[in-house]
This record gives sequence, C-alpha cells and structure tokens, in this order.
Amino acid sequence: MTDPKPSILFTRCSGVLLHPTSFPGRYGIGDLGHHAFQFIDFLAHSQQRLWQVLPLGPTGLENSPYMCFSAMAGNPLLISPEQLYKDGFLEANDFDNLPTFTSDRIHFNQVTRVKYPLFHKAYERFQINATSNQRHAFEQFCHEKAEWLEDFALFMAIKRYKQGISWSSWEPELAEREATAIAACRETLSAQIQFEKFLQFEFFRQWSEVKKYANTYGVQIIGDIPIYVAHDSADVWANPKNFCLNPDTHQPALLAGTPPDFFSQTGQLWGNPVYDWNYLQQSDFQWWVQRFQAMLDYVDVIRIDHFPGFAHFWAIPENETDARKGKWISAPGEQFFQTLEQKLDTLPILAEDLGIITPDVEALRDKYQFPGMKILHFAFADPASPYLPFKYQPNCVVYTGTHDNDTTVGWFNSLGKEEQQNVLKYLGCTSSDGIHWDLIRLIFSSIANLAIVPLQDILGLDSDARMNTPGKQQGNWEWRYEENALTDEICDRLKDMTEFFYRAK
Repeated sequence: MTDPKPSILFTRCSGVLLHPTSFPGRYGIGDLGHHAFQFIDFLAHSQQRLWQVLPLGPTGLENSPYMCFSAMAGNPLLISPEQLYKDGFLEANDFDNLPTFTSDRIHFNQVTRVKYPLFHKAYERFQINATSNQRHAFEQFCHEKAEWLEDFALFMAIKRYKQGISWSSWEPELAEREATAIAACRETLSAQIQFEKFLQFEFFRQWSEVKKYANTYGVQIIGDIPIYVAHDSADVWANPKNFCLNPDTHQPALLAGTPPDFFSQTGQLWGNPVYDWNYLQQSDFQWWVQRFQAMLDYVDVIRIDHFPGFAHFWAIPENETDARKGKWISAPGEQFFQTLEQKLDTLPILAEDLGIITPDVEALRDKYQFPGMKILHFAFADPASPYLPFKYQPNCVVYTGTHDNDTTVGWFNSLGKEEQQNVLKYLGCTSSDGIHWDLIRLIFSSIANLAIVPLQDILGLDSDARMNTPGKQQGNWEWRYEENALTDEICDRLKDMTEFFYRAK
C-alpha cells in the first residue's frame, strides 16, 4: 500500500509532552493565552518538532481528560479570558477582585467558579457588540460542526439544568431522546444551548490560532484519542446504538477493562461501555470516522490510547465489581482502518501498544506502519525487556515516561539500590545527578524515529510534578509549571542535545 502518513512520522525528530492545562497563568489553570505561544517559542528555539497533548475535551469525572462529556468538543476551561478581553468581550473591571490561585496546582472547582462568570459576561457582550464578521464566523462554525455540536450543546444544557446528574437518570423521555421532549428542551433551554455553542466557538477559535502558530514554526501537534468514551457523555446519549447498553436502565451492559494479570489478580474495571462493533460496522463506522475527522481539524497527528482494543477487547458484564468474569471479544480493526483510510486518505496515527501485545495487534499495527510506543522507565527491570533501546526498530516513538508514569527523578528515587545501580551501569554513569538528562540523552540517541519527553523531565522535577497516578482517585491532572521555569539555559541544553543526535529541524 502507499504510505498514507505525513513525513513527520518517519522523520528523525523529537518533541515535548505537555497538556495545556499545565501552562502557568493567573486564572488557576493553563489556557490558550500568551503562555501557550511562549511554550511554542520554547519548542521552536530548542528545535523541537512535536508537541503532544492529552485529550482536549470537557472533563467530567475526577477532571480526567480521558473521561470527557464529549469525544469531539473542547474544554471551555482552556479558553483564555485575556483573549476574550483583546476581542472586546471582557472589560478591565471584569477582572477586579479575582482570587489568587496557587501557581503549581489546579483547583478545578475554584477555577470553574471564577471562569464561568467571565464566560457569561463575554457571551452577553458578544450578543450585543459582535461585529458582522464575528457573527458570521460563529454561524459558520455552528453550521460546520453541527453534526456533533447540536447534540453536545443540548446535552450540556440539560445536564446543567439538572445540576449535573447523569443522563441515564434523566426522565425516560429525555434519556431516550423522544422527539417531543427534545423539542421542548431545545425551546426552553435555547439560551443555554447558544451559550454552550459560544464556548465551543471560542475554544476552537483560540485553539486554531495556537495550532497555526505552532505549525508556522515547524511544530506539529499530537492529539490523543482514548479508545473508549465516558458513559455520561453526549456521545453515548446521542448514539446509544453504538454501545452495548442495557435498554431498560441505559447503563453499560458490557464494561471495558483488562483481565487479571501479574499486576492485578482482579484485573481492571474501567467502567466505560464497550462498543457494539457489529452495529458500527453495519453503519460503515460512521461515528468513528466522524470522530477522527473532528480531531484532525485541530491536531496534526493522533495517538490512539489502548490501540489493542481495535483487535480484541475485554468485556465485563454489568454489575460486576471487578474484571475477573470478563471475556475476550474480537473487534473488526482491519475493516475499520481500511474504511478510515478510504474516508480520510491519510492515517497520521501513533499506536499506544504497551503491555502484553498479541500477534493480531502487532499485525494490525504493522500493516498500516503505525509507530508503536516504547517507555524507557520500563526497560531496566528485565534484561529481555523490549523497552531497552537496543531492541528498538526505527518506526516507533520512545518516551522517558508518559503522563501515567512518575517523573524520571521520582521514578529513579523510588527504585531500590540494586535497581538504581543497574540503571546507572546501563547509562555509564557513576552518579544520579542529572539523571533526567541522562535518560533524555539515551532516548535521543536511540534509533527510534520519534523521541518525546514530558516537560517535567526536561525541568528535572520530582514526584510532586507527576500528572497522573493510575488507580489514585484524587490529586491527578493538577500539575502546572512555574512562570519562569523555561529558562534559556534549559532551552539551550535541549537544543544542543537535539542537534547533536540529528533530531533538529
């Protein structure tokens, strides 16, 4: 087959993993204001060509970007108030008496309480003061995104009206989207629906400016598609036939997870509904194609989280408290990617293929030449580990660690003395001083085409800067870097290493 992917996936280059919520700034959470552009300047000056983000959707349960209210919408908390001010939709006195936020952590509830009143003021002024060009841009956006925007805006309007309860607990006529009930909600909640559309308009307008700036400086953005979506989402509510749901309760009839293994005797029960792949295949994978099309509107490359689920998946019956009674079910991954390639012409995809990978997953990944992932933190415990650099093939992307790993400094400090000595011996080091740069050097020097480093590792931060600890219920997704963290010294060191190992632009 002809290669459908952009050249960046086959180019020797490097990049940084950082979610936009981790930018500094005065509003308690990173957003798409000037710090986003400053970060891109840092990438450009240090000769990085990739910026990887986590899912950008509106977060729900526990603020996880992997459990969003929509697979296609953007997170309003990323909207920059300063950009709204520059556009004339906020005034200087709107910022009077703002609270002082902590600079290194996100307190999501406080951020929401501060930002949403500003958004409402901005929408009110937009209604009154928007120019004809701005109104036209809003109308055009609503028209172009209507395929998912109409359902999402209605879903969020109803959800806010019902104080956040899950759609499966709404009145049956709303949960089942009866035409009369839906029409009544569209009329009664029309103002809130328009407000939700405005938030999406502003998010995508601001994000498109950030992406345009990045691309201008030779930086491509890697987005993230979690294979599963949250049950309490517009995706499941508006498209229930795509999922295995109990028709009486609207709860998942089969739940996603993983079987028991060496790490967990009871497996993992994620709670997402699994897909009805038979129905999806009969519909020519329409929803999935729409999802990829929507995402490629605002990123350059897509990382698929839990790629093995396109070959087979572990399905757990409802009402189970753990994953032991699940079963393997095959998924039509080959037919899906054939359809996707026909619809999109290009498949700029990275495959998250971590863990125990079976031959059918390898065959699916390799047929389309999707780069798989290598994690250096996983390499040193076993001399047969596939994550040791001398085992790599060029067509892969290597990380020191990901958002689910500890930082490199925290990881090294957590190892036993013997394990630490093994790592230092492999690196050829006598001291752990600068261990983060030693691991960055190792992945940059590897044969892997793509090398990506979490910003926490470039900054040499310890476990306090960890983004996510799987299985931990609180304290995740909160880290932010400090205002003056991206120093010239760090930029120059990263640039020198990038150039030395032939990963520069």
